[in-house]
Amino acid sequence: MRFIRSLYVTNNFFYALLLLAICFVLSFFIKALFLFVIALLWLFVAACAWDMLFLYYQKSKIIIQRNYPEKLSNGDENDMEIQLTSLYPAKVHIRLLEEFPVQLQLRNVELESTILPREIKAIRYQIRPTSRGVYAFGRSHALVQRLGLFARKFTLNEPLELSCYPSFIQMRKYQLLATTDRLVELGIKRIRKIGATLEFDHIREYVRGDEYRHLNWKATAKHKKLLVNQYQEEKSQPIYALIDTGRVMRMPFNGLTLLDYAINSTLVLENAAILKQDRAGMLTFSKAVSNHIPAEKRNNQMQLISEKLYNITTAFEESEFGNLYAFCNKHINKRSLLMLYTNFETMDALSRQMAYLRMLAKTHIVVVVVFKNTELIDMAKEGGKKTIDVYNQIIAQKFVYEKHLVIQELHRQGIQTIYTSPENLTINAINKYLEIKARGLL
Repeated sequence: MRFIRSLYVTNNFFYALLLLAICFVLSFFIKALFLFVIALLWLFVAACAWDMLFLYYQKSKIIIQRNYPEKLSNGDENDMEIQLTSLYPAKVHIRLLEEFPVQLQLRNVELESTILPREIKAIRYQIRPTSRGVYAFGRSHALVQRLGLFARKFTLNEPLELSCYPSFIQMRKYQLLATTDRLVELGIKRIRKIGATLEFDHIREYVRGDEYRHLNWKATAKHKKLLVNQYQEEKSQPIYALIDTGRVMRMPFNGLTLLDYAINSTLVLENAAILKQDRAGMLTFSKAVSNHIPAEKRNNQMQLISEKLYNITTAFEESEFGNLYAFCNKHINKRSLLMLYTNFETMDALSRQMAYLRMLAKTHIVVVVVFKNTELIDMAKEGGKKTIDVYNQIIAQKFVYEKHLVIQELHRQGIQTIYTSPENLTINAINKYLEIKARGLL
């Protein structure tokens, strides 16, 4: 039974039989071809016997080993590797079939390679998960061929489950570029510091070029020489990510929901805040507030944030900004930067929540993230000859105009905004954070 289950007859076998049948038909009319066709038949039988004997030689086999990452990064291209070790005495051709998780919806992926005798070959491919959770990989199959008439199947019967977390690949990329001062390569702007949010560090002797307003007159009089106060940028400021998990964040874009983009951006932003010696925290809200992590800069803070972000899901509910304001008023006492990830599509939706946003902005710096609907923008620019196309264009222009009114109203109320397409959210969020720090608004 094991022999039968592992043996596969390829298309080449049937093509060869078809060719022999045609030759036999021709030999019926051309007698001189009969002996030649008989020779071809015995050659075919010998090739089948030799191919099967080679594939099932006692010590010959293919060893399959998965070298997969410990976890997957949501929304990114994840590098996967399967290592094949050949114990065959000659070169063989291999078709690799992987049982992918149902979330990926990959059904026709075949990886092919040729392996030399006693060679260890790594077959690499990439997958892009678009939802957080557990991805269950089934068995891995390798179909080995020599002459191409038969194939022998080897199976790695070791199912594997990998957890898909928010985009830690983006977080590491931004972290690496930040430590090497190359963030400008990704669109992070260099912003001149124009604020005065400085805290005292130490007193030092005056040198030409120091600002006169930093002179310490008491220390100067005591030591009889000019001394100035040395300041450093204020640190340990609270940075909070407030993530809306209501129905407005269910909107899909390029395979991910707006919530997934917000989660990936939160992970990168909070890591950047900790790198700049600020305190990072987060919470989610819909009908009620949950997943609250107080702003800290402990060693395990990013791990706590990552674990919370992993389990966040959206609900088909209208978010209660009143509950969000009450929670922030009670639990966030120090003036903080609140990065609010939500989406207002109409002025009516904004007007219902504007009172709470204004109250939050009295004690904190509130930055509201509003997403561009790039599909609607493209539709509004397209021209159409048919009536239905013109109608769709007018409706799209109306929604785009409504979104601009939302941004103008937020600015009129003194609330800062990030109006961005989902794929540019992370870069724009970090730029806004650096701008607020540089302007000394926090």
